[in-house]
Amino acid sequence: MTDIQSIPVSRIDGSAATLGDYQGKVLLIVNTASKCGLTPQYEGLEGLYRDKHDQGLEVLGFPANNFKDQEPGTDQDIAAFCTLTYDVTFPMFSKISVRGADTHPLYRALTAEKPDSVGAEALRQRLTESGQGPEQPSDVLWNFEKFLVSRDGKVIGRYSPNMAVTDPVISADIDKALAG
Repeated sequence: MTDIQSIPVSRIDGSAATLGDYQGKVLLIVNTASKCGLTPQYEGLEGLYRDKHDQGLEVLGFPANNFKDQEPGTDQDIAAFCTLTYDVTFPMFSKISVRGADTHPLYRALTAEKPDSVGAEALRQRLTESGQGPEQPSDVLWNFEKFLVSRDGKVIGRYSPNMAVTDPVISADIDKALAG
């Protein structure tokens, strides 16, 4: 098992970071995209961040262009879009790959620790039928898949891209992680 807190990542401004920078926090890690039907989820993610940040929650956005070229911009384009369109204040990171041969080590570790997404059966079937399904069962399905990481750095939840953060299952898991 890889220690996800030690994996190097880059903030959207290009500065170096690791998830260890958020040690002791509950993390909701989300692969994002600016031109996706699920892009309005930024609003819910920002609301959740503002609501629960003082309790120890960090929402971390990782833009990815793995699905139908829905995140084609540069890090600067993405940062501007997030700020101007959704007033995003939660931490955003440099664009990475979340699926395929060039998958970022963070996403390799996340999917290895939590290979199945809650609530993803119908979406997985639709994507598979349309020829866009994952190559491996543990692959990220689409933009806005969510991973919940406990205060001690363990991946404790994984949720379908089409589940909003206000879904009762996600909300309950976040509250439980924050209380623990």
